[in-house]
Amino acid sequence: MEGDLLAISMRLAASVLVGGLIGLNRDLHHKPAGVRTHALVSLGTALMIVVILPPSADESHRYDAVSRIVQGVLTGIGFLGAGVILRSPDKQHIRGLTTAATIWVTALLGVACGLGAWIPLGIAFVLGAVVLLFGGRVERALHRRWSTPDDESPPSSST
Repeated sequence: MEGDLLAISMRLAASVLVGGLIGLNRDLHHKPAGVRTHALVSLGTALMIVVILPPSADESHRYDAVSRIVQGVLTGIGFLGAGVILRSPDKQHIRGLTTAATIWVTALLGVACGLGAWIPLGIAFVLGAVVLLFGGRVERALHRRWSTPDDESPPSSST
């Protein structure tokens, strides 16, 4: 029982940490969903996993249970992510897609935390952080290099 308590605590704490770090990026870019939203999304999905499938659970139904949880998470999180996507009045720019995507990824990072899948969690978190930190710059540089005058204006960094 004590081993379960430690494993559950570590999984839930890790979910808050990774969700909060992704949210910090969004917060620093003045986006509507920040540290608290991302940390809570990650915590909520991790909690679903550890409640339905605690660390000491029988392995026989693990795949089916995880599959059902992930299906529910992805459906529900889609609605939350949709809430941060805004279309400008001129209908030329859509804002919030990156934040919606980070909410979606944060939910899945929470699933990984809940499962204690540390290696996939670490790899996905690092790759996501690289995309958030450098993706906008790379995108703008590519647009400057290969856009033609009749192309639409390059995407703004306000996603």
